[in-house]
Amino acid sequence: MPKAARSQQPAPLDSAAVLAWYDRHARTLPWRVSPADRVRGARPDPYHVWLSEIMLQQTTVAAVGKYYARFLALWPTVRALAAAPLDAVLVEWAGLGYYARARNLRACAEAVVARHTGNFPQTSAELLTLPGIGPYTAAAIAAIAFDEPIAVVDGNVDRVFARYLALPVPVRDAKDDVRVAVQVSVPARAGDFAQALMDLGATICAPRSANCLICPLAAGCAGRKLDPLAFPVKAEKPERPTRYGHAFVIRDSDGDVFLRQRPPKGLLAKMTEPPVSDWTSIELPPAFPVAADWRHHGRIVHVFTHFRLELEVWSSAVPDPKLLPDGWWADPARLDAEALPTVFRKALALALE
Repeated sequence: MPKAARSQQPAPLDSAAVLAWYDRHARTLPWRVSPADRVRGARPDPYHVWLSEIMLQQTTVAAVGKYYARFLALWPTVRALAAAPLDAVLVEWAGLGYYARARNLRACAEAVVARHTGNFPQTSAELLTLPGIGPYTAAAIAAIAFDEPIAVVDGNVDRVFARYLALPVPVRDAKDDVRVAVQVSVPARAGDFAQALMDLGATICAPRSANCLICPLAAGCAGRKLDPLAFPVKAEKPERPTRYGHAFVIRDSDGDVFLRQRPPKGLLAKMTEPPVSDWTSIELPPAFPVAADWRHHGRIVHVFTHFRLELEVWSSAVPDPKLLPDGWWADPARLDAEALPTVFRKALALALE
């Protein structure tokens, strides 16, 4: 579908109304400084803002809370995180998904310490030079922590503006128009405004509902005059292919489970796994890693961003652990201490149940 035609610069929306709503209804989030505390002089900690923003990429607020608290308990400052072993960071990240974020998190912490003496840069342009920080995250940190007057546009804000402007095309085809519409509306309280728009999209102008009667933007909303739930216009989704493979859960005479580390590059790089086959576009018979009596437990399904994975799960006991030199043996009761992605936790759970 063609991109939306660029029209004249949009008029600013009523940012004062948005901020007044936010002052009364801001969500309480562990990484947020409330509007009332901001009035009393409290400032957001850029380390907290950055950590939460990285965790919230492709993840829900509800899922992030316990991970955020655990990370701060273990590594309360960016210096502490920079000094942490990568394996420890990966263990704590296990379950959040998109594991490149964890590797970039540690690399970014190191860069902040090495290049900026442990202090986060205060502009989006400087933040963009750090590992793992893209345009959205740079804008979010700069606005929320330092009140840089810059548009912060996440999925919630996309939806709010798609409805407010009654965009006739999918948001992905009008990204520049949305960003400009947000930018011209940014007030002096840039950080609170950014978070207000996020909250508005999360609570009032939600994916499956639009509570226009209490929305601070209702008066100027073009979508409200039509059908707000008709926006954003849905984009055609490409078909998600399916890949197939096998997972091999191997135990020794003590009942411990054999694990190994995945390669340093590629999907789930450096994470922990039981032995697995290649993932292919057609179903192939298993090529067992060692000669043993293998038991078939069934199939698990895991959906990644770009493909659906179906793994056949097998288990066996190996009398001689030396047959498997490139890994380690783990107590099944202590698997929570391993950097196991969700897909492999599913496979182990099926084999060990």
